[in-house]
Amino acid sequence: MSSSLKEWKDKKILVLTGDGRIIVGLLIGYDQVQNLILSDTHERLYSTDADVEEEPLGLYLVRGDNICLIGECDEQKLSTNQRAPFPIAPIQQQQF
Repeated sequence: MSSSLKEWKDKKILVLTGDGRIIVGLLIGYDQVQNLILSDTHERLYSTDADVEEEPLGLYLVRGDNICLIGECDEQKLSTNQRAPFPIAPIQQQQF
């Protein structure tokens, strides 16, 4: 997986974590177990009562075992502060 992250280096990405957090930042580094280093990072907070809020985080490290989804950001779509139709529920890990 880390080889496919090469194309997103120095680009803005969105990361969905295992606990349902949405983190957006500039990918400045990664390793073989998919730990990510993001700069200019913020967390997007969705609410049914208010517009989307962005909590600044600065330089941020996301552990690879906590990542559910990674994608490149579309700046135009992120700039619209639409209300979420419902809060995002945490992703539950299956027990085997």
